[in-house]
Amino acid sequence: MDNEIAKKVTAMFDHRRLNRSGSSLYTAFASTVIALVVFTIVLVSNLSVRGDFSAKVVTIEIKTVVPYLPLSSEKEVSDQGNNNYAIKQQITVKESYNNLQVIEVFGGKGVSEKFQQRATEFLRDDCEVKFMMTWISPAELFGKREILSVESIFKSHPRGCLMILSSTMDSPQGFSILKPFLDGGYRVMAVTPDLHFLLKDTAGESWLEEIQTGKRDPGKISLAQNLSNLMRLAYLYKFGGVYLDTDMIVLKSFKTLRNVIGAQTLEPVSRNWTRLNNAVLIFDKNHPFLLKSIEEFALTFNGNVWGHNGPYLVSRVARAVEGTDGYNFTIMTPPAFYPVNWVEIEKLFKVPRTEKDSKRVKVKVLEMQKRSYGLHLWNKFSSKFEIEQGSTMDQLISDHCIICDNVVSVS
Repeated sequence: MDNEIAKKVTAMFDHRRLNRSGSSLYTAFASTVIALVVFTIVLVSNLSVRGDFSAKVVTIEIKTVVPYLPLSSEKEVSDQGNNNYAIKQQITVKESYNNLQVIEVFGGKGVSEKFQQRATEFLRDDCEVKFMMTWISPAELFGKREILSVESIFKSHPRGCLMILSSTMDSPQGFSILKPFLDGGYRVMAVTPDLHFLLKDTAGESWLEEIQTGKRDPGKISLAQNLSNLMRLAYLYKFGGVYLDTDMIVLKSFKTLRNVIGAQTLEPVSRNWTRLNNAVLIFDKNHPFLLKSIEEFALTFNGNVWGHNGPYLVSRVARAVEGTDGYNFTIMTPPAFYPVNWVEIEKLFKVPRTEKDSKRVKVKVLEMQKRSYGLHLWNKFSSKFEIEQGSTMDQLISDHCIICDNVVSVS
């Protein structure tokens, strides 16, 4: 019966809608009233067939209120705006939560005292050279490329020390990855960093607080990546030493290098540097260049432009302070750490196919042997390349490994 009533009312409404001549406002009002009437009839009918509610009176007050009906274009914009806002809010909340988690990984409660104690004990005076890396990915991704980088450090510095700032590597899984080095008597340790301690009394301290409280936009680029850029500066300022990216192969001893940063590109005619890179940083503790770089990071932070807080940052600071009293540092030419650019790096992974290519590779290898302290592999571009047996990379691996397990398959 309920369905029959509803059908009759709907049919009546459909007939009137097809033949309406009144205004759209009247139609809107009629639609609202009719819908409420149908609802009332169905509700009363349902209640009447239930014995438990037969003695109850149901009163529904219908107020004659003309609804606001927006134009279709207004409605579309409104709906889209509401949807976009809701999605944006969800994304913002998720990103904020993720960013707080990332910051917690770089120094949570109770970390500070442990970090200071472990770092101080590890960095004893008998370290030939004090190396430092950061690792922001899961421990299982610390693969053969990264292991090769560690091997190359100890190949050239048997009495060196390597600290890896990483919460993921500071774990049983990370320990098992590094155990072959420890068994061989090499000094390497992964430790969970304390960014709050490292940034204390620098401009980075207020920047970190603004990120944590949501006053500063972390941007679209991975916050962990930018924290790595900042952490290498802060660590060197506190402790001094050598920072290396995990895709850097050390070719010879760094023992004679002091307060050094490498140029990535030169101006063709003048041969003046045009861009520096922060994949290798060698500085004494408390060096003003590092403090100035931390300040620049905090003041000009942009989380939406790749490289702005990394290679471009050290380039800006070096350009600003170069030649200034107290800022004593050396900018080394590209062959020192970046002898092969990211466009040409693939050639080292493959066996030369022509005599011309073979000669070029031989010239490059001879140049690296004479002038290079390290070789940056540009993992962002080269990680997909397989190392062919007999290639330059194959030879470099054999020359600079110390564990040398399945080195040919490094990729």
